[in-house]
Amino acid sequence: MIDFAQLRRWPDIEAPELVAHDATDRLLLDTAAEVAADVLTGHPGDVVVVGDRHGALTLGAAELVRASGGAAAAADPVVRVHQDSLAGELALAANAARLVPAARWAGHDLEPALVAGARLVLLQLPRGLDALDEIAELVAEHAHPDVVVLAGGRVKHMTRAMNDVLARRFDAVSAGLARQKSRVLTARGPRRGGGASWPRTSRHGDLVVAAHGAAFAGSTIDIGTRALLAELGGVAPEAREVVDLGCGTGVLAVSFALARPGAHVVATDQSAAAVASARLTAEANGVADRVDVVRDDAAASLPAGSVDVVLLNPPFHVGATVHTAIAHKLFEAAARVLRPGGELWCVWNSSLGYRPELSRVVGPTTQVSRTAKFTVTRSVRR
Repeated sequence: MIDFAQLRRWPDIEAPELVAHDATDRLLLDTAAEVAADVLTGHPGDVVVVGDRHGALTLGAAELVRASGGAAAAADPVVRVHQDSLAGELALAANAARLVPAARWAGHDLEPALVAGARLVLLQLPRGLDALDEIAELVAEHAHPDVVVLAGGRVKHMTRAMNDVLARRFDAVSAGLARQKSRVLTARGPRRGGGASWPRTSRHGDLVVAAHGAAFAGSTIDIGTRALLAELGGVAPEAREVVDLGCGTGVLAVSFALARPGAHVVATDQSAAAVASARLTAEANGVADRVDVVRDDAAASLPAGSVDVVLLNPPFHVGATVHTAIAHKLFEAAARVLRPGGELWCVWNSSLGYRPELSRVVGPTTQVSRTAKFTVTRSVRR
């Protein structure tokens, strides 16, 4: 059995209050073991994991597959996996190398090949109902008719609406008993033929925003982004190389490209859903030739001192935990990629008081605008 206590989050954010696994991982794997004999006999390769955070589910599922399929299964990458977070993918690989080097899996986008013919799907419930709906739609349409979906989460983050979302795509949805404040929903009987409803688009004036289910704010424009959009006219007119760091659906990147035809913009995010959405947003607005969308962890692939401007609307939570560590990581990334004299334009929740940190990490920071909710600042790289 995998030693859960040895799992690490690295290279994801690590802190004493942040964990690499939780009781939901254990409950999902225990529940999967209970149904494996009925579901996987003769089909050990038809297992899919969606939403694994740092490797617990995938490595546990790989052990389950080996137990179900014998020596033949151990030689193949039999577990198909989708992780939205690039940091999660890297953490899975690092944990496997240290703890379960024999584990085999194949990473996939959120695409039909991920779930085609699958008989058992282990899902860490996403926070958003749209993300759950896109996953449920994909599984219902392409998995085996006898598929069993085990969707687990922490009870405090689960709502009755999650049952309802699954019930739109499956004939039977039931809730198991809670254990250590976690619970598993079981869905069976996929309903096919509903048609694809993802990704979705919305028009906001002259801007079209496209979004997959797990993209932050969906196809709307969140109010923090609106606050920064209102100030982009103040960005240095000579700026040519621009980065939208943590781009989400690409609203800032595309809006800047539309306003500055001479600029080249790199939109970067570690979320697979965000990257796919931003590409669609750039295409929908006719600027795909000037907006490069890259899946990356804090712009790690960009050369130091290579850009004129960074645009940033940083998250203020890690998963379901309110935490400022990601924002600080992105401030450091902005400082690294900016040229001396380059500008970081940032919007943040006013209550977080990031200005001293921005001044320390990036350079002299001035307040551009402020409301009770959001502050926009301009930091100049030393």
